[in-house]
Amino acid sequence: MTVFAVEVSQLAEVVWVSALAGIGITTTYSVAVLGAGRYLEAARTGRRVAALAYAALAVAFLLVFAGGLIWGVVIMLAK
Repeated sequence: MTVFAVEVSQLAEVVWVSALAGIGITTTYSVAVLGAGRYLEAARTGRRVAALAYAALAVAFLLVFAGGLIWGVVIMLAK
C-alpha cells in the first residue's frame, strides 16, 4: 500500500529503527553517566577497586555511545 508516494513498510521501518536507536543511544549514555558518577563517589571514599571498575564501565559505554553516533551519521550520509 502506498501513502503519498511512500510505502507503508518504509514508514514502519523508520518508526521501529528510530525507536530502537533512541532507546539504545539513551541507555548507553545513561550507563556512561552512571559509571562516571559512581566512579567519583567510589574514588572519594577510597574504594579503589570499585572506582576502577566504574571508570572502566563509564569509558566502555562512552565508547559504545560514540560509536553509535558515528554509525548513525554514516548511515544518514550514505542515503
